[in-house]
Amino acid sequence: MSFENILVEKSNTVATITINRPTKLNALNKATIQELHEAFKACNEDLEVRAIIITGSGEKAFVAGADISEFASFDVSQGAELARKGQEVLFDFVQNLGTPVIAAVNGFALGGGLELAMASHIRLASDNAKMGLPEVTLGVIPGYGGTQRLPQLVGKGRANEMIMTAQMIDAQTALNYGLVNHVVAQSELLEKANELASKIAKNSPMAISQAIKAVNANFTDGINGFDVEIDRFGFCFGTEDFKEGTTAFLEKRKADFKGN
Repeated sequence: MSFENILVEKSNTVATITINRPTKLNALNKATIQELHEAFKACNEDLEVRAIIITGSGEKAFVAGADISEFASFDVSQGAELARKGQEVLFDFVQNLGTPVIAAVNGFALGGGLELAMASHIRLASDNAKMGLPEVTLGVIPGYGGTQRLPQLVGKGRANEMIMTAQMIDAQTALNYGLVNHVVAQSELLEKANELASKIAKNSPMAISQAIKAVNANFTDGINGFDVEIDRFGFCFGTEDFKEGTTAFLEKRKADFKGN
């Protein structure tokens, strides 16, 4: 599968998707969003892939936002459709993907870039990373889930401050806020992401996919997360991974999970 705006590499059980538009600071346009959807979908369907890393090319930016030139002339209905389609094709899609996604945030993660990182299941940042939602400086609000996911991660007050001031925060502040899990030197970022991905890859893919559903349920209106947890916990008992995991434990050996 070949792409114009992204690169996809697979090493053993870990796939790395790199947004590759360095002259645009890896800004998200419609074509890139569609390519990312296709890449995430293909990786999720590849039974050998146990974890996905998403990052940006170069040292300046993860994703420096959306490609403003694409929507500067949109009207009300076009703007709403842009947000709706983007959330459906990429941001909600990533959040609900059965394969865990690790965002390796190198440099600027602004607007849609921060929203993509927040849709990922785990976030790491380089020590030179800058994050923010500057949409109000353009007379618009975050439209790819930023107003929803940021308060979930950092709290309502901090989210309101970041959105209303449009100010960027640095990596250490993001770590203090709980927006990212780890901060490392840029030269160590992908190494750290791969280390984390490898740890995840050793565990049951089936159980991890069910855990993602249960965790996401807690943040879904009208859904009782505890009920989903009970249901998904029970589901696991009917899987081959459960049989392998419990048998391996009793036999005092390492489990060989197949993801079914």
